[in-house]
Amino acid sequence: MDLLDTLTAKGLRGETPTREEALAVLATTDDELLDVVAAAGRVRRRWFGRRVKLNYLVNLKSGLCPEDCSYCSQRLGSKAEILKYTWLKPGQAAEAAKAGVSGGAKRVCLVASGRGPTDRDIDRVTDTVAAIKEADPAVEVCACLGLLSDNQAERLKAAGVDAYNHNLNTSEGTYGDIATTHTYADRVDTVQKAHGAGLSACSGLIAGMGESDEDLVDVVFALRELGSDSVPVNFLIPFEGTPLAKEWNLTPQRCLRILAMVRFVNPDTEVRIAGGREVHLRSLQPLGLHAANSIFLGDYLTSEGQAGQADLDMIRDAGFEVEGMGEATLPRHRADVAADAAAGAVGGCGTAPAAGACGTGGGCGPCGGHAHGEAATGAEAGGAEAGDEARTDLVRVRRRGAGTELAPNA
Repeated sequence: MDLLDTLTAKGLRGETPTREEALAVLATTDDELLDVVAAAGRVRRRWFGRRVKLNYLVNLKSGLCPEDCSYCSQRLGSKAEILKYTWLKPGQAAEAAKAGVSGGAKRVCLVASGRGPTDRDIDRVTDTVAAIKEADPAVEVCACLGLLSDNQAERLKAAGVDAYNHNLNTSEGTYGDIATTHTYADRVDTVQKAHGAGLSACSGLIAGMGESDEDLVDVVFALRELGSDSVPVNFLIPFEGTPLAKEWNLTPQRCLRILAMVRFVNPDTEVRIAGGREVHLRSLQPLGLHAANSIFLGDYLTSEGQAGQADLDMIRDAGFEVEGMGEATLPRHRADVAADAAAGAVGGCGTAPAAGACGTGGGCGPCGGHAHGEAATGAEAGGAEAGDEARTDLVRVRRRGAGTELAPNA
């Protein structure tokens, strides 16, 4: 297939495809799906070998958010039955992080609901990071605290935070349909603040909110242009009690096409399968590892993931291996750019590497939530064949500890 040959060749060189080529990936048929996955797998192995990076979420503050993001179970006015609590103490957060690290996670993602942190909140996170790194200095810490004000990214960097997550979520053209209490430009500004402070930029998207193929391609190219080092790909969980409760638009095949497209556009970038993995990929989760090189281990913010041991078994059974704490995630040329940024020489990441430079194998997602299976609304857009409809009768989403005394990510 000429398209896949072209995409593979570009990906092996670290080059970005055209928008038309990216759109064509989303329009492929189910008969071509395994060829698409195999092509994405070649690109993934070129830059990341067979390593899978494990990340672990610690929800520092849950619920009661003043923002109106339509997809989120913690949003203003949400009726979703989720755990709600104020800030964890540093020792509690460090204990939760320890559980993930002991399971193989090399990055801990500290997430707090809200529009953005106050200076007092930055102090809380600083104390929490100190407690986590005292227990294990090698662990990576990513903060996901919402919109950043001036100098807050610098304070997080000084406290030992390695990365900052703030997702663009969808295209600029449709962002106003998803949230009205902040703008797409606000999100871009926060990613730029994080990058400018020397933090590794982690920014991704949510698929399945009713967007078009063009919207998906727009946001993925925007993430490439922003120089995001890590791109979490979230698949919408339509929470009861939120405006998107009826948006069951995804199939496992559609999710695999999206992951492949993201890999082709970001050949040498960490691509992470994030929220909604278990709900929408289901039994095809192992195939997703041929495009993505990173996943979350265990639970999400307000929904349960599959058991951590099941994740580890899946990685091993699919022929992959867990990335070690001492291994660099990004290829060498990307890691050099990140190091320059940390030293104050911030630059773009869009240039192709020299031939042979790498190749040795060398928020955080949305909250998650619970929902009962609604009737599917029809075939998804882009590449759908007859009968290729969302099967909500196969969906099982579990709330994380709602109505119990269960500790975060227990």
